[in-house]
Amino acid sequence: MSCRADFILTKIIATLGPASADPAMIVRLIGEGARIFRINFSHGEFEDFKALLDATRQASKMADTPVAVLGDLCGPKIRVGDVVDEGVPVEPGQCIEFQRTPITGGAIGAVNADGNPLLSCNSPDVLDDVSVGDRLLIDDGSIRALVTEKDAPDADRILRCQISVGGTIHDSKGINLPDSDLSVESLTDYDRECLKWATEHDLDYIALSFVRSAADVQVLRAETQRIDTTDAPIPIVAKIEKPQAVTDIHAIVEASDAIMVARGDLGVEMDLAGVPAIQKRIVKLTHEVGKPVIVATQMLQSMIESATPTRAEVSDVAGAIYDGAGAVMLSGETAVGKHPTKAVNMMARTARAVQQHLLSGEDTSNSGWEDQPPTWPSSGRRVAALAYGVRRMAKDFKARFIVVWSQTGNGARFLSQSRANVPILAASSDLQAVQRMNLLFAVQPIHLAIPPNIETFAQLIDPILQRDEWGFRGEPYILVAGEPIGTPGSTNSVSLRYVGDATNH
Repeated sequence: MSCRADFILTKIIATLGPASADPAMIVRLIGEGARIFRINFSHGEFEDFKALLDATRQASKMADTPVAVLGDLCGPKIRVGDVVDEGVPVEPGQCIEFQRTPITGGAIGAVNADGNPLLSCNSPDVLDDVSVGDRLLIDDGSIRALVTEKDAPDADRILRCQISVGGTIHDSKGINLPDSDLSVESLTDYDRECLKWATEHDLDYIALSFVRSAADVQVLRAETQRIDTTDAPIPIVAKIEKPQAVTDIHAIVEASDAIMVARGDLGVEMDLAGVPAIQKRIVKLTHEVGKPVIVATQMLQSMIESATPTRAEVSDVAGAIYDGAGAVMLSGETAVGKHPTKAVNMMARTARAVQQHLLSGEDTSNSGWEDQPPTWPSSGRRVAALAYGVRRMAKDFKARFIVVWSQTGNGARFLSQSRANVPILAASSDLQAVQRMNLLFAVQPIHLAIPPNIETFAQLIDPILQRDEWGFRGEPYILVAGEPIGTPGSTNSVSLRYVGDATNH
């Protein structure tokens, strides 16, 4: 367990891939500060995912540090069908056409009678939802076109588009239709296979891509409950990357367990200049209702190749943390990048610098670090009221940290979202609860056997605090628990303690 001086309140998510598939590498990433590892179901087969999961669990044991694993569903991603290996170059003013019949084997050498390239996509029914005048974007918007003609529904060649920004079209590149109201289902058959696999292999979180409304989250929730009948089915992270999701953001936040601001497709489908404001709005909203929020995509993108990031990238990471993001995520930087450990190290150093600045006593009025759910104290929920009071006690007594027994993780979640802004050591005998708590801002989970009572818990935790330099003799901390310990919903005790007192009895 990291000592208090090294602790980062903001959590770091690292995406797994060829550059981070080895247990030894994952141990290094844990050492640099990563606490959640993402498996992207868009790349690889189930045997590849199993290898990444096994490597992560092995690394967690090697590092003696619990970590969480997040599975990221593909969602209804629309992609270009097969093209020739060298791709198809297109220029502004040129026309391209989409046909229903899948093009396989790179047969796109064919053109129509007008010499226009013919394309297909992996979801031909989506073409029916597109109207004349809609934008059609390929490869994250690097190639742009406008739909100029649409044939009858029973025609094979259904769309003709005029290129406005050219480039080279390669197969499997994503297609975005920001102006079209798509009827495609939020969960694909492959997503259901991935969800079943994730549940069977005890992944800690599942992320839903291309969410458009709260109904999409509810569909996934029903599917998770159908597959997993336990009391704690896999929590859902809703990825915000569609304009429709921004419109329905309040309902989506309420329906989800956590939110990810996925700025990749969001920046393609919406005005890129407006994305920072949307990010701030979503982060603030999640604070108001007490949900974890992740900011993701291209945070240190240049470190895929370079050993150092740009100054703008570091400022972007810092800005998200100043706003109050509970977690920040690396994608290609750790999955396929040349410098995965340096990327995590840079993100950790940036997070630590921000928290040192904000906790130094300087003005924090423009940051999200003082936000807390305004309705919690009067919500009628005992643990929420306790968390609100603990925040006040921690500030008044200048507590160096908070210790809580949180069997299911709910108590730790309330304390996290109360924004006391000190490390929270959260203990549980439930290993999966311990792993899932890694997504919570400021929480350091600990896996312990259930002690018989609160005093024994204090006696058990005291030497751990001193051994790992979380606390030094005489330093104040807040202890939160309830009896019988280990019983969900029993938290009802808050006490001011001092490091070393328990071991003196």
